[in-house]
Amino acid sequence: MHNYIENLHWRYATKKFNSEKQVSEDDLETLLEAIRLSASSYGLQPYEVLVIKDPEVRAKLKPAAFSQPQITDASYLLVFAYNTNVDEKYLDKFIKNNSETRNQPLEDFKDLNDMIQNSVMTFSDEQKEIWASRQVYIALGNLLSAAAELKIDVCPMEGFNPDEFDELLDLRSKNLKSVTLATIGYRHENDQLKDAKKVRKSKDELFTRI
Repeated sequence: MHNYIENLHWRYATKKFNSEKQVSEDDLETLLEAIRLSASSYGLQPYEVLVIKDPEVRAKLKPAAFSQPQITDASYLLVFAYNTNVDEKYLDKFIKNNSETRNQPLEDFKDLNDMIQNSVMTFSDEQKEIWASRQVYIALGNLLSAAAELKIDVCPMEGFNPDEFDELLDLRSKNLKSVTLATIGYRHENDQLKDAKKVRKSKDELFTRI
């Protein structure tokens, strides 16, 4: 646990990446598995993640992210997008996955199905999108922690135009809407923040014990 906290102190939102140093396929798969295993409401995971390595695609996306160099200099660009169509079909697939993964009959998941029917399925479209986008950030947090453990740098990014990304990546046809980005790679020696002390609220300011 001590090393985990040290690694959280080590990590920061890297602004300048070393484009010559690439994240290995094995490490990438570990990070993606950390995202896949993230907690989400009911385990529904109402999102998908686009893993973009192609330099031409990233070059096209870069202007829609205010030309920030991380988009093209990092090893990978991850686009987190929430599902805009969490409907009965989506729920049926989720329940079937539970049944098959746990080798139990569908009937065993009736209570779970009913709980979701009486909660998420009653949301308006706007409420569903707010709910789904919040689930994305849980997955993003898991990525940041896992990357810190591997001493891989990540820059979470909201500085981009989601509508332009959605159009360039044809996300609307997949019932997806981009909500946040993460660039993955290794910090450049010239990144001015790489040795900066982490600034956070004190525990007394942040936590209220009752």
